[in-house]
Amino acid sequence: MELDAAILSRIQFAFTVSFHIIFPAITIGLATAIAIWEGLWLKTRNPIYFQLAKFWIKPFAITFGMGVVSGIVLSYEFGTNFSEFSEITGPVLGPLMAYEVLTAFFLEAGFLGVMLFGWQRVSERLHFFATCVVAVGTWLSAFWIIAANSWMQTPAGYEIVNGRFEVASWLEVIFNPSMPYRLVHMLLAAMLTATFVIGGVSAWFLLKGRDQAFARKGLSMALWAALILAPVQALVGDFHGLNVKEHQPVKLAAMEGIWPEREAGVPLLLFAVPDMDNETNHFEIGIPRLASLILTHEWDGELQGLKSVPADERPNVPLVFYSFRLMVGLGVLMIGAALWGLWLRRGGRLYEHRPFLRLMNLMIPSGVLATLAGWYVVEIGRQPWLVQGLVRTMEVVSPLPAERVLFSLTLFVLTYSLLFCVYLYFMAKLVRKGPPDMAHLEQHLIGIQAPGYALAWVKKLQHDKAEA
Repeated sequence: MELDAAILSRIQFAFTVSFHIIFPAITIGLATAIAIWEGLWLKTRNPIYFQLAKFWIKPFAITFGMGVVSGIVLSYEFGTNFSEFSEITGPVLGPLMAYEVLTAFFLEAGFLGVMLFGWQRVSERLHFFATCVVAVGTWLSAFWIIAANSWMQTPAGYEIVNGRFEVASWLEVIFNPSMPYRLVHMLLAAMLTATFVIGGVSAWFLLKGRDQAFARKGLSMALWAALILAPVQALVGDFHGLNVKEHQPVKLAAMEGIWPEREAGVPLLLFAVPDMDNETNHFEIGIPRLASLILTHEWDGELQGLKSVPADERPNVPLVFYSFRLMVGLGVLMIGAALWGLWLRRGGRLYEHRPFLRLMNLMIPSGVLATLAGWYVVEIGRQPWLVQGLVRTMEVVSPLPAERVLFSLTLFVLTYSLLFCVYLYFMAKLVRKGPPDMAHLEQHLIGIQAPGYALAWVKKLQHDKAEA
């Protein structure tokens, strides 16, 4: 089979961006959680909050570093593998990427050192300020990246001059029609990702009978967060779906497996096997009319189908269809886990119910998987367009020898696989080591001249640990 440089370039970018997105999805939520814990520590002087912040700051640092290293590659790939795209969209996307560096990355890099190494070197309030700035920096980074990507999904505020995109209105470029929905959806996804990482690791400690007070507080806070965030994410996802229906109806048709040009009373498909060759679905299992009700608020509402556009303007339907269901299924599982946790909490069995703790432990990667699935829906569902309705992906691929692209793709797969294994090794090592012990924490509290009642908390926890 002859190698195709265009296909290989697309696979390479898909692989590298999929690898990269894992880490911001974790760090955005972790940075926020660490800032919350540190704020609660300053307010209540409960050492458990301090212990949570001290423990999770190291996994955050490792994950943040992985995100930076893997993210730098992506900007270079625009120039190496999609040079024509960089040429024609540079006046729009170039400044947006630069703003991300000038605001978000500089904030994160400038205060990260204080956050990581400033304990006992700066005042408590200054350290808390640095932690909050790093958290805000992660949000700003998401803001600019989502703005740039959303512009590619729903372009606005531009004019085309001599074949190149020029900015007519920066306000319309940044706050394009899909950007607000996608930003909120992505931030919530990141918060949920971190929530289930924290909850799953806390459950592991409880299963092992270790660090009970630390693990109970971590699991409790994670479940309260999930109980709020998961249903809100479902609601935001519904609004996002309505936005997709208005601006990218073909993507929505692929998500729902709708083939006719127009179809009324569309069922919500729980399962099907999309057949792109025969333009139909096999083995459909669905709830009659529910898709129409959700998306049009009418039982007989009409939706645009895939046959409304030529076959060469349709995305890969099976990939979009199954990715969407994986994302939604994991979201439903998150809501179910949060509700189960609430029921166990009311019965006083939350920290001892081993089947639930095992489920939470297994759900550690659930947020990452849901985020990746959602990203595939967004990116694959837009194809064959790189800028929706204006620039086709295959038309802006760099004219590179296929063998060179295959070589670089192979190097990326091998290098990233090794990096990911190293990352998992060090994360597992940090988890097995556990949180700072109470003796070390007591010395730290003395070093920052903590109030006496905080030290009393330490003594009590030491006593409880000894009795356990």
